[in-house]
Amino acid sequence: MAHLPTEPLLITDKAAASPRGAGRRTSLAPAPLPPDVAHRLPWAMSRLRARLRAESTPSEARWTWSQLNTLKRIADEAPTTVSRLAEAEHVRRQSMGETVAALRREGLITSEPDASDGRKTLISISAEGRALLSRIPAVREAWLEEAIAQQLTPAECRILLQAARVMELLADS
Repeated sequence: MAHLPTEPLLITDKAAASPRGAGRRTSLAPAPLPPDVAHRLPWAMSRLRARLRAESTPSEARWTWSQLNTLKRIADEAPTTVSRLAEAEHVRRQSMGETVAALRREGLITSEPDASDGRKTLISISAEGRALLSRIPAVREAWLEEAIAQQLTPAECRILLQAARVMELLADS
């Protein structure tokens, strides 16, 4: 189990900030407690997720985050099964079955019987699915890259990258 650091953190006062961080006041503050982080993190993630969705083109905004995450996981781990996907995404098998069915209806994935176990169906990404995965992140990442360049200092960029690694650790726990 990962532990949060207990050393003081450098806190930046954005209210006093000028563009790109010049003139920001900083102070040492005690490390936040896990309940504080657990309270604020989902809110911040939800807001950023909504903004990233808003930055998608209208034709791409119809895909849910769970559909896109599942499609990405299929691309990375194919061939796979609904059960493996459900376990990896921390959802019920039935919920994952619905997500996979939606992806199949749109031609984003293919499926075939498992040659070694006829009860299983192996899922892979289709050419259409790969094309979708190549378009959507490019639009979202372009906006995010620009926002990061305009709003964050180099030190904040390093902190954000470290936070992303920690969030991945939590997601995989």
